[in-house]
Amino acid sequence: MKEFDASKVYLITGGAGFIGFHLSRRLLEEGAKVIGFDNLNDYYEVSLKEARLEILRGYSGYTFVKGDLADQAAVFSVFETFRPQVAVNLGAQAGVRYSIDNPDAYVSSNLVGFFNILEACRKYGIWHLVFASSSSVYGGNEKVPFSVDDKVDGPVSLYAATKKSNELMAHAYSKLYDYPVTGLRFFTVYGPMGRPDMAYFKFAKKIMNGEPIQIYNNGDMMRDFTYIDDIVDGVYNILCNPPRKNEKGVAYKIYNIGNNKPVKLMDFIAALEQCLGREAVKEYYPMQPGDVYQTYADVSELMKDFGFRPDTTIEEGLSAFVEWFRDYYGCGQDK
Repeated sequence: MKEFDASKVYLITGGAGFIGFHLSRRLLEEGAKVIGFDNLNDYYEVSLKEARLEILRGYSGYTFVKGDLADQAAVFSVFETFRPQVAVNLGAQAGVRYSIDNPDAYVSSNLVGFFNILEACRKYGIWHLVFASSSSVYGGNEKVPFSVDDKVDGPVSLYAATKKSNELMAHAYSKLYDYPVTGLRFFTVYGPMGRPDMAYFKFAKKIMNGEPIQIYNNGDMMRDFTYIDDIVDGVYNILCNPPRKNEKGVAYKIYNIGNNKPVKLMDFIAALEQCLGREAVKEYYPMQPGDVYQTYADVSELMKDFGFRPDTTIEEGLSAFVEWFRDYYGCGQDK
C-alpha cells in the first residue's frame, strides 16, 4: 500500500459538505493542496456549510470555488485551472425521502453532475477518481452483511438508483478511457459538523427543544452507523492507491465503508439520550417509502486491501457529536 502523497493536487466536490469538510481538513493537515467545489445549496442550513468553509480557509493550501456540478463549463474550468491529479466526487443531492418529492434535483446533481466529472477526468486526465456511492444501492436485499459482490438491481428510491447509475457510468468510463476509479458505498455517516437532515441530528435538536421525535417502522430498524473519522480514514487510505486492472482489464473497484456492526435504532436513540442527558418524547410511525429495514456492511475487501475497518463505537461517536452540538448551538447541559 502506497503512502499518502501530499504533493498531489486534490479536488473535492461537495467540499462544504459533511464528509467533504472532514476529508479536506485531514488532507490539509497532511500538507496537501485541496480545491473545494460546492454550490452551497439550501438543502440544509447554509450557515453550517459556511462555518465549515471558514475553518478550511484557515489553511494556506485550501482554495474554494463556488459552482454547480451540473454546470459543465464550471466543472471544466476547475480542472483546467487547477489540474487536480486526484478527484474525489462527494458532491450530490443527498437524502432518500427528499428524492420522493424532488426528483429533478437528483437527476441534475447525481446524474448530469457526475457525468460532467467523468468527462472532465477524461478530457484533462486524472490519476485517480474516487466517488461516493451509498449503502442505499443494496435496496431491500435481505442477505446480510451486504457484500460488494451482491446483486444491486432493486433500488427502492430514486436516490439509490442514481448512485447505482454512478457506479455503472464510472465503470464504463474507466473501461473506455483507461483511468482508475474507486467507488465507496458509505453506511449512515454521523459525527460533529454533520448533516442536519440526518435522523440523529434531527433527534438531538428536538430532544433539546423538548419536541417529539418521529420514529419510523415503530423503531424496528437497524443501521450500520459509521463515525466520520472512520470514513475519512478509509478514504485517506484509498486516495493514493488506485485499483489495478482486473481480469477484464478495468481499473475499477467498489468498497463498502461501514462499521460492520449494525445497531438497533432504539439502542442508538438510547445512547443519544444518554449523551444529551435528556429523554426523548417519542412518536411512532410506519415505515416510510424508500426506507429499508437494515443496513450492514461487509468490509472484507477493505480489510484485505488496506488492513482497515471502522471501529468507533456509537457511544464514542455520539459523545463527540453531542460535545460539538452543544458548543455550536449553545445548548449547555444546564439548559
